[in-house]
Amino acid sequence: MAAAKNAEDVVTVDVYTAKGVLSIGHRYLDVRTVEEFIKSHVEGALNVPYMFITQEGKVKNPEFLTQVSAVFKKDDHLVVGCNSGGRSLRACVELLNDGYEHVNNMEGGYSKWVDSGLAGDKPGEELKTACKFRP
Repeated sequence: MAAAKNAEDVVTVDVYTAKGVLSIGHRYLDVRTVEEFIKSHVEGALNVPYMFITQEGKVKNPEFLTQVSAVFKKDDHLVVGCNSGGRSLRACVELLNDGYEHVNNMEGGYSKWVDSGLAGDKPGEELKTACKFRP
């Protein structure tokens, strides 16, 4: 059996590389909350939240891997993003350990995507949410 994957095993790409590979058919998995996703997201992204905000605080989505497997295959080429890169890194580790073969973490998350001008002409404040998930 293969050794368990950890954060050092995750391939991280910058937002420009992410945009490039998305343009040739890679898929974007947005692991932010539904509320964050609805506000604004990468075009063509699919949303499977990695964590939920509850009255008790942040809670990991217990159905994350099941929900991802409903929309992606293990050999799909995925770019995984959140708001700033923390949740997506943890999600990538879980995906690798679940047998997904081509998983890239988008460095800086959607905030970096917006700050880099890749989200279009709207002001960044309208697109981004304050990150509630920083460790």
